[in-house]
Order: sequence, then structure tokens, then C-alpha cells
Amino acid sequence: MLDLKDVFYFVQVVDHGGFTSAGRVLHLPKSTLSHRVRELEAYLNIRLLNRTSRQLSLTEVGQEFYRYGQEMLRVSQSAEEAMGQRLTEPSGVIRITTAIEISQFALCHLIPAFLNRHPKVQIVEVATDQLVDIVADGFDIALRGHVGSLQNSSLIQRHVADVPWYLFAGSGYLQRSGEPTTPEDVTRHGTLSLLRDGAAVWNLRDPDGRTTAVSIEPRFRTNNMVSLKEAACSNLGIAALPGYICRAELQSGLLRPVLPGWIASDARISTLVPNRGGILPAVRALLDFAASELPTITAFNPAAPTG
Repeated sequence: MLDLKDVFYFVQVVDHGGFTSAGRVLHLPKSTLSHRVRELEAYLNIRLLNRTSRQLSLTEVGQEFYRYGQEMLRVSQSAEEAMGQRLTEPSGVIRITTAIEISQFALCHLIPAFLNRHPKVQIVEVATDQLVDIVADGFDIALRGHVGSLQNSSLIQRHVADVPWYLFAGSGYLQRSGEPTTPEDVTRHGTLSLLRDGAAVWNLRDPDGRTTAVSIEPRFRTNNMVSLKEAACSNLGIAALPGYICRAELQSGLLRPVLPGWIASDARISTLVPNRGGILPAVRALLDFAASELPTITAFNPAAPTG
């Protein structure tokens, strides 16, 4: 393969009018430059320079190769500058994966704001509730909603936002069925829940930190957060939902809080990044932006639910 350094030395010799002048600029012996140019000629099997004791000139094919050499060096320098810029300025493609509800309710606000701030970045988002192999599938970042700790120690984990869940019900349902005032009252109401493994239990925590386990028999279960919220808005019963996704419905009066101040779940969102060594600036910028902005997006004050 052609040695780009030899091309560089050849172009420098031509640009400076000889080996002596080029060697002076490059701080290299004349003999070294002469040897490298002869190596280039041998590799190409052509003579690039006419050499005499008094004069150095390009052959016809040498003139053609000189133009190619200039272009090769220009492209090489552009590539080096572009890669250097990638290491300092956020740019390029970021592949992220997340759960569908995080995409629908949180990233729909986060990603546009990030892309407006970083015009040289592109994002490919894959929203799925299926198990994804982050490393094998080539993702740069995963955002996961979870309760408790995530177990995969091979990934770099970072907690970025708390997502408390509360109980909500449609205004029409509460007018018709009455409003619970204690956790025990909830057992006598229609309930709605996400599909979960194990028994259907809500572990409700009061403002003082005391927990009460409430067994429920949901009349509707789903693996889709939007469907669950719509069922509550349709006055089918009481549902546990992340507070921040219900702001608009609370403001309009479509939903009302049940047992205000009691928390139904201490969920959180974390980022996970493959442990590949250096993290590119674009990925680092998105991680930091998520840690800065997601807490505001997911914040919910049960005492003032309409914000």
C-alpha cells in the first residue's frame, strides 16, 4: 500500500524546489528525503523526478502524480481534522433504546431540545418493551425505568431521574363510587393495573414513610401505559401511574388524585452505557443533558398537580 509519508515528502521536495530546501524546512537530512522519494518511485515503478547536479524537475508522469499527491494530502488532513473535531464537539449518530412509555412521555420532550442545542448530532431511537442486548445490537445509550437496582454490572449505570407513581381515578368514577380515604378503602374499588409478575399488590407509602400493602383484583390489566391511563380517564377504576404523565388530565379535571400524598411506587430512570472505554462527546453530551433535564420533565408535586 502507498505510504502517505513518502507522498508528503515528495510533495514537499517539489514545493520547496529541491531536497536541500525541503530538508531545511522539515529538519531532515537531504539523504533521508532522497531515499524516501526513491522508495516511492520504486513502489510506483515510475520516475517522478529528473535529477541533475544543478537542477531538479518533474517528469511528465511526476507532474500528474504531484497533483494526485496534493489531493491525497488534502483529504488526509481533512479526515484528521474531522476526527479531531469529533473528539471535541458533539457530532455524529447516537443510537439509543428505551421503553415505549419513556419514549412517549419523557424523551418526546428531551430529544428535540437536545437536537436543537446540538445541530451536528443525529439520533436513532428504538422504543421497545422487549429485552435488548445493548452491546450486541450496537446501542450507545439505553434508558431504563425500574424499581430497585439494575443488575447488569457490565454496563455503566447512572441514575438520572426519580419517577414517583401515585393513584389516580377518573372524576366520573369517584363521583359515582366515592373517594377512598384510607388504603383499605381501595380494596373495595375497581382497580386497573399494568401486567406484572407475581401477586397484584400495591405497596402504598404515606407521607411519614409507613408502607401499607393493598391487594387488588384489577378489572383491567395491560402492558401499555397509554391504555392504562385511558382506562382511568374512562372512569373504569383506580390506577397507579407516574405522576408526571397525568399533568394535563389533572389540569383538565379528567383525572383526580386518590389518597393524595401516598406514593404507589418509587420508580426511577437510569442510563446505561456499554463499557467501551472512551465515550464520544455526543454521547457524553446526551448523558449529561438527560441527567440535567429529565428530573424537571418527570417532576410531580402531588400537593399542586397542575403545576
